[in-house]
Amino acid sequence: MSDARLDPPRSMPTYAVRAPLVRWLREQAEDAHGTLGRYRVLDVGCGAKPYEPLFSPHAVSYVGVDPVDNPRAELEGSVEALPVDDASFDVVLCNQVLEHCDDPARAVSELCRVTAPGGRVLASTHGVMAYHPSPTDYWRWTHAGLEKLFRENGEWASVKVTPASGTTACLGMLLSMYLDLMFRRVGLGIAARPLVAAINTVAGAIDGRSARLREPGPGTLFANFHVVAEVTR
Repeated sequence: MSDARLDPPRSMPTYAVRAPLVRWLREQAEDAHGTLGRYRVLDVGCGAKPYEPLFSPHAVSYVGVDPVDNPRAELEGSVEALPVDDASFDVVLCNQVLEHCDDPARAVSELCRVTAPGGRVLASTHGVMAYHPSPTDYWRWTHAGLEKLFRENGEWASVKVTPASGTTACLGMLLSMYLDLMFRRVGLGIAARPLVAAINTVAGAIDGRSARLREPGPGTLFANFHVVAEVTR
């Protein structure tokens, strides 16, 4: 588990994705406990389970599934064919997975299938991001497209899609990524850190002063989106 995943520094080029994701997941973990009590968690595309510490204080079980052989995962399977029974988990996580899957519609249908009535899916995925095959990278969304994807592929009581951070933060992320790459290529990677931290700080301050930069609308750009999809009771 990487500490940077749970406490991303402002010098991280993808701070606009990582820092809001941690805050959101921590809030959702606590909110789910208030609504559901102790709950069962399925982490789809779990990797090293970096966010397990946010949920484990509230969970009776935390099960990871990955499409590849992974010693941290209890199960092996893709998001389009999850190897678990219907309605067997109360909270289903799917973080930064949908952009990599072969069939997003089938994936969302599966996320709904394995979630118990009254439970919720917590998903995050990119709006804007550099191409990053690991091993594949297929999709990017707008808030409207992501909401449509969920509403048309599950029996949901509600679907809420929110930007992770604002338009200026998204532009700052892209600038930071390529500054970091340029400095690394000349062997001065550490020198980029204060510049990236300054960019992230200024970008956050600008977005904080303008709702038009933080909320979806014509001309906006968002690095990441968070989805809370609640299953009908």
